[in-house]
Amino acid sequence: MRMRKQLWFWLTILLAAAALVASAALLVDYVRPAPVFCDGAGGCARVKLTPLARPFGIPTPSIGIAGVLALALAALLPGVRARVAHAALATGAALVAITLLGVQLWMGAFCPFCAVVDVSAIGLFVLAMVRWQRGLDPPPGARVAIGSVALLVVAAGVPLAIGFGRRLPPLDIPGAIAEEMRRTGKGKVTVVDFADFECPYCRSTHGALAPLLESRRAKLRLVRVHVPLRIHRHALDAAKAGCCAENLGKGPEMADALFTAPVEELTPDGCEKLAAKVGLDLERFRACVGDPATQARIDRDRETYRAAKCNGLPTIFVDGVRLEGAQERETLEATLDAAIGAL
Repeated sequence: MRMRKQLWFWLTILLAAAALVASAALLVDYVRPAPVFCDGAGGCARVKLTPLARPFGIPTPSIGIAGVLALALAALLPGVRARVAHAALATGAALVAITLLGVQLWMGAFCPFCAVVDVSAIGLFVLAMVRWQRGLDPPPGARVAIGSVALLVVAAGVPLAIGFGRRLPPLDIPGAIAEEMRRTGKGKVTVVDFADFECPYCRSTHGALAPLLESRRAKLRLVRVHVPLRIHRHALDAAKAGCCAENLGKGPEMADALFTAPVEELTPDGCEKLAAKVGLDLERFRACVGDPATQARIDRDRETYRAAKCNGLPTIFVDGVRLEGAQERETLEATLDAAIGAL
């Protein structure tokens, strides 16, 4: 009879340990520049790119670890207040878990480590409700408490130790990106941005990326690769304007102007007005735009895009880490900071 009353406790500790193992593995892969535990091209990678992966810039797995530890602590404490706190924490955790499982279902992306954490959280909620309704407390004795804490520490600590201690294999970096990294040299991160100034996803990503690059410019080298898509009417004119501004020393300023100007203004005349606005010599600018060398540069950039096996725009490389498609600020910031931290 006594063991049956204590069953909720031991199941709680075991589920908490399972959630800690999975959360710690996820945290490693969220922080390190390349995955250690997860499939780099599977559901984990897709979930990692959603805004829910880093609310307020905090990796979700670290929040998960804190939440599971709080639940375990509440389970270890006796008394009415502990039971109420345990039930409240478990309810919040279950609601978050159901939400995250729903997001995966909606995306059609399955992250096995996330699923372990979320299913464990729902199980912990059920056990907390059983405890609260029946007025149960944890088994007495220091040994139980010490043993439970030791198990939880090992559950979180082993994946963290393995993950952060493992030497990552070299990234499969396209030759063109590797060459840009070589030109950058040591002490800086190379950011290669494949973009089209008329592409709506490139424009939205630039809005998130530009301030991050500016605040970290001492640690970064930006290379913009111009890939004007033929489906975009003004993209080629804007790409020529961007290339010429780079040649004349106003690349970042002109890029900002091109990305933020209304699309219908990215005509030759409109680009010229933007060039004047950022302070370019219009005579030299016009000569550059009409120079066949500018078109040749864009043709080379398109070939670089194909050689890098990019699948769409925008595509951004942060050193060897590839980000494809529109990106949230949190994802860009985490990727940049991870690369800078690895210098």
